[in-house]
Amino acid sequence: MVRDLEVRVWEIRGSCPVYREGDIFYIIGGFRLKSAIELCMHSLASLMPFYAALSRGISPREMGLGQEEAYVQCPDPCYLTGGGTATFRLSMRKEC
Repeated sequence: MVRDLEVRVWEIRGSCPVYREGDIFYIIGGFRLKSAIELCMHSLASLMPFYAALSRGISPREMGLGQEEAYVQCPDPCYLTGGGTATFRLSMRKEC
């Protein structure tokens, strides 16, 4: 069974030009993006290694990403680039 995921911007360090804390988008059916906000390609790359397994019920704990929800961050090292590093919480979809 494939589960839908909610991706929430949990924290921003520095100044992200795309996201704000609390922004939400969804991964539906294990591969479709649903979003009312703009998305950053760099941040999507950080989700790629994990979203398929999470959508198929592999627990965040098994992958070392958290306990009940998974946490990943974008690759921007804001302290070096002056940009912003976004941390995302991936969890089962609540509503969409």
